[in-house]
Formats: sequence, C-alpha cells, structure tokens
Amino acid sequence: MGAIFNLDFYSGQDFYSDGDIEDELLHIVQNHTEYDSILSKESRWAILYHLSPIRQNIINWYPFEEGANCLEIGGGCGAITGALCEKLESVKVVELSKRRALINHTRHQKYDNLEILVGNLNDMKFEEKFDYITLNGVLEYAGSFTHTDEPYKDFLKQIKSYLKPNGKLIIAIENRYGLKYFAGANEDHTNKVFDSITGYEGNKSVCTFGKDELEELLLQSGYPIQEFYYPHPDYKMPLEIYSQEWLPSYYAQLSQAPNFDTQRYELFNETKAFEGIIKNNQFEFFANSFLVICGE
Repeated sequence: MGAIFNLDFYSGQDFYSDGDIEDELLHIVQNHTEYDSILSKESRWAILYHLSPIRQNIINWYPFEEGANCLEIGGGCGAITGALCEKLESVKVVELSKRRALINHTRHQKYDNLEILVGNLNDMKFEEKFDYITLNGVLEYAGSFTHTDEPYKDFLKQIKSYLKPNGKLIIAIENRYGLKYFAGANEDHTNKVFDSITGYEGNKSVCTFGKDELEELLLQSGYPIQEFYYPHPDYKMPLEIYSQEWLPSYYAQLSQAPNFDTQRYELFNETKAFEGIIKNNQFEFFANSFLVICGE
C-alpha cells in the first residue's frame, strides 16, 4: 500500500520555498534511496540540511512508547519523518508546501504507517488524538501563520488540543542567546548578526527564546511538565545531546558551531569560551539549541 499523500486541505499555493533547489531535491529522492555518495560531494546547505542522516540524531535516541502515534507538524522534506515511522505505530505529517511534501512522500513512500497531509494545520480536523506531536524547527515561525495577539501561546494551546491526556509535545528550536550568535554567527532565520540577542527589532514573523522565556511560554500554554535537552552544536546537525542531569564537563571540548550557507564572523574561539561558561554553570543559558519534551 505505502504512504498516503493527502491533498484534501491543499489551497493550491505554496507559501514558502527554498527555490529551484527543491526540484533538484525531488530529482535526487526520485532516483536514489541512499544519499551518502551525493552528500560526500555536496557543500550546498539546502542539500545537506534536507538529506543528511545527522538530522535524525535529534529524535532517533528517544524511547517512544510502543504502539504510539505521532503528528509531525511542518515535516518539510522529511528529515526526521523516516525515523518517526521506524519507531511509531502511525505517523501523520502536516506540511504547507506541496513540493516539500512530495519530496517527503517520495523518500518515505515505503512506509504503510505514514500519511502526509498538505495544507495549513488551522484548516484540518483530526478524528484521533496523538501520543506525540513534534515541532522540529517550527515554533519560531508561529508569528507568520497564527494571526493573533499572542501567536506563540495560541499556537501551542491549539496543539495541546490534539494531544492525548498523557501525550508529549517535542520541540526543537534555537536558543536566542546561543553562544554562536555572540561569536558572530548570523541569526538562523533572518541572517542578521546579533538579531536574536537584540530582540528581532521590527520583525514579528519569527522569534526564538531564551531558556527562561521558553519555560514560561510553555507553562502559560498548558505544559507544566518540561524536560530540557541541549543538542550540540545545534538541533539541526546534532552530534551530542546533553540533558539537565548530564551536562557537558569542563573537559568536553565542545566544537564550534559550523557555518554552511553564508560567511560569518568568528569573534572568538567558541570551544575555549564554553570551557569558562561550563565552569561557571552557565551552559544551559548559552547552549545553541533546545530540545524540550513537554506535557501536562
């Protein structure tokens, strides 16, 4: 039977895109089932970002409950969809872009437990509730698709209505105070230096959060149970994931955050800076990304 591709909620318009390189991505997944040989010769960020197996590190370690179901909101080109299908009884993916959803479906069409729905989550109704919901690089964009006075809170409250009573929301997002931003890396969404640190002045469509801010946002949105993890060098290409109970030691030698798509400043040695930050018990404030498992 294979994966289901559902266009019932598609408006006929894709609202965002990486451009023509998505056609190249579609061609790759139509003609290959493994991407190692392609990735070994590739330096373009869009190809690495969407196809690298390192992306799955953010979720493939998590001990999902047996027989559980999942809603992946903003599945993109399917970076973690396959890992979810391998671990869960059933997976539904919501994706605004038809072209990205098609790339995802082509990659993962062998999975009988997968349905990809193209369209806006706000237009969809689900008969079932979910054990898990994932927001992998999605929450920060709530201001651009939830048009209320408090879009981030309202988006999280809406998602809560799709969860089972003991369900878990899994969020991966950048830390607005990540050390890489102080060291000169461009903000991941606006491509401006220091933009998140200074509060995204004049920008209401994207927003990331510091740890205390994110904790408070989740609490106000109905998620009092929160487990924080810290992917390094970030959640996109995580090589290590630290927990609140197991933070990096002074001797960890944390690597500098890589830069794939644009030139960046390197104002200081991030590895050396992390040594002092860890020694002073400030790693959680300066970690580049958060992974949060939360619920009621």
